[in-house]
Amino acid sequence: MAHTDNRPSRGLGDRLLDRFFSAGRVLETERIAARMTRVRIGGPDLRDLDWLPGQQVRIATGDPGADGVFARLGDLRTYSVWHFDRENGELHVCVLDHGDGPGARWGRTATVGAPVRFRGPEGAFTLRPDAPYHVFAGEETASVAFGPMLRALPDEAPVHGAIETATPEDRLPLPRSESLTRPLRGTTSAADSTTLLNAIRTLDLPTTPGIAYLAGEARTIQRITKHLVHDRGWPRRAILTKPFWTPGRRGMD
Repeated sequence: MAHTDNRPSRGLGDRLLDRFFSAGRVLETERIAARMTRVRIGGPDLRDLDWLPGQQVRIATGDPGADGVFARLGDLRTYSVWHFDRENGELHVCVLDHGDGPGARWGRTATVGAPVRFRGPEGAFTLRPDAPYHVFAGEETASVAFGPMLRALPDEAPVHGAIETATPEDRLPLPRSESLTRPLRGTTSAADSTTLLNAIRTLDLPTTPGIAYLAGEARTIQRITKHLVHDRGWPRRAILTKPFWTPGRRGMD
């Protein structure tokens, strides 16, 4: 006697998603700073991934239950990975609540059990472990990538740097924080602030170059790069940059 399979068939869109995107579910959300939410994502797909500290994932912020593959994907937003546990099939991202864009809305509305589609991990903004010392510079959007990079460094690796935030409550719990300055810019936009640049200018660095990791707002990164190259004599190859954003531009990642 023949049996009829009553399971709904998977269309081309679903097969494309399976091919190009990993799948997981939200396991937990937690506010870990005044405007930053940690979203813990888990699932079997994550056990097949490789990740290096500093890398990022691209998360689909659309409606997973919508009709049509593009509606389910929505806008892709890039998030640095705060923590990755391959054995248990988990990764954590931190979402800055900085407005009403699709990424911020996704972070605010993520609920336990919600499906998540994402690509990655990816990116070349990663540690250079053989450097004589390490300099970190960035604001809120950079601190998520810096957290796992700092955790991955051996205790004997010299660390310098500055992490700017608007308020003390915006600071993420970072390892090696005793080696970092934590300047505050107040109500000034991170795109217009010179606070971070001034903090880097005052760092007491060795006379020979190390490796610098600069991330966050694009114009600020350019200013700090210029300072390291022209004022301190660093070679450009000793400076790794990751411009996440700048006013009026999208898709910089």
